Amino acid sequence: MLQPRRLQYVHIALLTPVATLFVAFWLIPAFNLILLPLSRLGVAEGLARYAQVVGNARYLEALFNTFALSLGVTLCTIVLSACVGFYLSRFCSARHRGWLLAVLTLPLSFPGVIIGFYIILLGGRQGVIADLSELSGGERITFAYGFMGLFLGYIYFSLPRAIASFAAASDALDKALEEAAITLGASRWQVLFDVIIPGLRETAIASAAIVFATAMGAFGTAFTLSAKLEVLPITIYNEFTNYANFATAAILSLLLGAITWLVLLVARRMTDAKGALL
Repeated sequence: MLQPRRLQYVHIALLTPVATLFVAFWLIPAFNLILLPLSRLGVAEGLARYAQVVGNARYLEALFNTFALSLGVTLCTIVLSACVGFYLSRFCSARHRGWLLAVLTLPLSFPGVIIGFYIILLGGRQGVIADLSELSGGERITFAYGFMGLFLGYIYFSLPRAIASFAAASDALDKALEEAAITLGASRWQVLFDVIIPGLRETAIASAAIVFATAMGAFGTAFTLSAKLEVLPITIYNEFTNYANFATAAILSLLLGAITWLVLLVARRMTDAKGALL
């Protein structure tokens, strides 16, 4: 057994690489991002720019679009993936489940730009839906370049991760609790709402936090599809690349990161509270 002092050295040796990466690739860049408006514009003007950005109607609209889109994608993804994951766990044979999971997780191998291209092929100006609507005698219907296109693209990208998580969580559920509830006279709906859904609660919270954070910061799909809807990652890209407005881009980046971090923190507290109750 290691002596306390040697054990302390082992802990330091194990933590040093992680701490180095954390400081070099997160703490220092984040600190520089906070100071960038102040260093480029001066303290007084930099603080004034913070207030201007937070109160700017166009930036607030982009933030609202991003938040609403991410929230809608998160809710839809959790409901769909919970149903599919539970079905794969309980009603599929091991052989069929493996093939279905392989197919359902295929989108993970594609970057966001390609997913956006898929949505354009479906609902773009030259897409399948536009051609079919014209053949039926109506106008060409397109939806790829606004909220609906981004929504479908984000769903397509988010479902595989959540489905795999819910399938694993459904496998871990104690079936004896379900059988006991049925024995005591509970209906299938009561078992669903009183046993199964509470058992998947932590997975739902964790998956929702990851899906929301991914949707808030998604760039490739948004870059391809956001012609009619401005979202915050594209706004940051334009301010930084097209207008060389580094201070504004830094402030918007901090705003986006703060909101996403807050959601992740709330999700962590919710799962911790659930664990404490158990």
